[in-house]
Order: sequence, then C-alpha cells, then structure tokens
Amino acid sequence: MARNKSKKNSILNFVAVAILTIVGLVLSFCSFDIPYSSQHFNGFANSISLGMDLGGGTAAVYDCTLTDDSETRVLDRAIEETIDRLESVIGTRCPEAKITRQGDSQIRIEVSSDEESENVLSLLGEPTSLRMTAEENGEARLTGADIANVVASYQDGNYGVVLIFDDEGAEKFAELTSEVASDNGGSGTLYVYIGDQSLSLTVESEITENSTFISGSFETLEDAENYALQIISGTFNVSMERVQQANFSATLGENALTYFLIGGAVAVVLIMVLMWLRYGDFGFLASFSFVIYMVLMLFFLQAIPLVQLTLAGHAGIVLSVIMLVAGNVTIFEKIREEYRSGKKIPLSVKSGFKRSFWAIFDSNILLIIVSIVLLIFGTYAMQGFATTLLIGTVLALFMNLVALRFFTKWYLPFNSVNGKKLHLPKQTKHFKENAEIKNDEVKNDEVEVLTQTNIGGQAND
Repeated sequence: MARNKSKKNSILNFVAVAILTIVGLVLSFCSFDIPYSSQHFNGFANSISLGMDLGGGTAAVYDCTLTDDSETRVLDRAIEETIDRLESVIGTRCPEAKITRQGDSQIRIEVSSDEESENVLSLLGEPTSLRMTAEENGEARLTGADIANVVASYQDGNYGVVLIFDDEGAEKFAELTSEVASDNGGSGTLYVYIGDQSLSLTVESEITENSTFISGSFETLEDAENYALQIISGTFNVSMERVQQANFSATLGENALTYFLIGGAVAVVLIMVLMWLRYGDFGFLASFSFVIYMVLMLFFLQAIPLVQLTLAGHAGIVLSVIMLVAGNVTIFEKIREEYRSGKKIPLSVKSGFKRSFWAIFDSNILLIIVSIVLLIFGTYAMQGFATTLLIGTVLALFMNLVALRFFTKWYLPFNSVNGKKLHLPKQTKHFKENAEIKNDEVKNDEVEVLTQTNIGGQAND
C-alpha cells in the first residue's frame, strides 16, 4: 500500500515538472501575440541581447565642427578629445561600442543592435547646453565646458543628475555660490539653464564641493540617464551632426549564430545518447535535468539586463554545461561504486549523492568565485564570459545537488531492485566471502584449542 502511494506521488511529481518544462520550452522558442493585449511575446531565445560578433549592430557617422565655446580652436585636437570623452561616456551603457575617427572631420560609432544602443546614438545627436547664472537670464558664469561628468542619480525622493565639475569648474562654482548665498547678502538663488529647461537652486552658503545634484521632471532613472547623456554631449569640444546611419551584419558572419545553435543541438543530443548508454534510466533523468537547465539558462540570459551574448559568452555557457555533465557523471559513478560493493540500489543512490557532494560543491564554488572576480576586474570580453559562466555554474550546481536528487528519489519507487535498467555493474561478493573465510578460521582455531585442552586433561589424569 505504501509502495503504491509512493509511485502515485512520484508520477504526480514527474507530471507536474514535465508540464512546467513543456511550458518553458514553448516560452523559450515560440513567439506569439499575447491574447487580449497589443503585446507580442518573442520567446526567451529571441529576446537575448546579442553582441556585434553574433548579432551585428548599427553604425552612425557624425560630422564634427568646433563649438563656439570650445577649449581649442584646432579641429583635429578637438575630435581626439571628443573620442576620449565618448569612450568613457558610452562605455558605461554600451560596453561593446567601437568609436573611431573617419576622415578629417568625422567620428564613426558602432554599437550592437539593441534598443539601448540605438537610444544612445539618437541622444548623442541631440546635445543639451548648460549654463549657470547669478541673475535670471544673466551672463553665463559656468557652462558645459566646466563639466567633467554628469551622472544620473536618485536623492531625496527625486530623480536627477549630478553635475561633476573639473578643477576650474569647481572654483567657478564655489565663487558663484558664494556670491549668491543668502548668508553673504546675495539673492540666495542660483539660476540653471539646461537646454530649454530653467531651474532655480536655493543657496544658503558657499558650496566648495566639486559636484551638485539637480532634480528635474524625471519620472524614471532612465529619463535622468538620457538627460545626463544629452548634457554630456553638450560639453564636447565639437558639435556632432549625424550624417549617416546603417546596420551591419555580425562580424563573425551572417550565419554565425545559426552554426552555433546547430552545433549546440548536436552536442546536446550526443550527450543525452552517451548518458543513456552508460547509465540507463539514470541517463534519462540526467537528460531531463539538462532540458530544464537549458530552459532556465535561456530565461536568465534574456531576463538579466547586463547580459549581452557574445562569442566569449558562448564559451562561458559551454564551460558551465561541462560542469553540469561532469557533476552528473560524478554522482552516477559513485552510485555504481556503491552498488558494486554489494549495497542495494536505494542505499547506493543515497551514498552516491553523499560521497559526490563536496567534489561537486567545491569545483562549482571555485568557478563562481572566479566569475565574480572577472566581472569586477575583467575587460568587456572577460565580463561577457564571466556573466554566462556565473549563471550557468549556479544553475549546474542547483540541477546536480537539488533537482537530480529529487528526480532519482521519485524514480526509485518504480525500480529499486533491477540494476540492468540502470546499467549498473555486477555486484562482487568479495566482502561476504572474506567474512565467511574469517568465520571458518575462527571455528578451526576454536576446535584446535579445545582439542589441545582435552589432550592435556587426559595426560594429567
């Protein structure tokens, strides 16, 4: 009765997980219109952001001319300085961007084909001027040329931008705030003009810091980030006018992604076949966990904003798959060793998972630590590799130590005695035979001792 109940529970568990997996596969590879809405679902796989080497990108060419307040009157030098600024500014939002000089007076920017990158290109062509005055509509005392950087921020319940001044700009800002400060007899108001928006800041005393926070009518942090980029564009030594924009194909070839997907599918099928040949029904359980791993991997790759899949990212996925398969092999080989020693299948499974736990845990934790270090200190290519490796390794650790353990536990009520279905080796009777030999030796020794005792007793008589 208890066995039938265990089988029923196992069937329900497998069916529930199978249904969720099928739903995950549909969401991963199918695209469809969402009923009763105008939204379209592209599927997890189609929603993953691709790098320029796999998905191509967009190239924009800007014609450059000197601005009226440019710090240099030499266009060549102004363009080089602007390229340096662009690399630092765009790099935080589009790490893969390539910025090069084209001809005598043009700058070419290449970014990946995604919404964020194209938004950056459009904002660069719409620079916003900045100036600060002591009187309303008065003479500019501080301009965009005095700004070193602009960062979006959230302070005191408002989204805004932090203006970071260079050394000369910090001195000008200190003088300006000292002049308008109310405790120095000034008006107490500093007027800030950013494009067509005018703001007034209340100044009670001199501000000697090299930055200040300005809030505007920003509803989200993204709005503030876009505004910050427009302000930075207005601080360049050149005025940039977009004269050309076009898409380009993947740098590794138009069919690079297709070839990767075909190769990956062949590898997955081959792994599943080999796992079944070696481990029987256990191989099916490993394949089941592998499918779930792929669904979860696709979900997190498209759900995490920082992920942009590149060739290096594919390498991280491949390494995490190797860790998943290696964990499967470690567990099943330990189970085979336990079964070979004479233990029953349920006890062999329990001992196999217990013996393989630390080997799998240590190797995966080491890779997780390496991934985190590369994310913090690595280059863009290393970060792409580390991101996918970190996601994949965490999933592999979960699938091996948690999911696969449950799957084998649910399987045992259906087969706990037939080792052929699991391709288990023949059990040896080595330990049992040794025990019988030792018992026989003990009995012989006892007989010999009793015999010698009897002989001795007769001699004394």
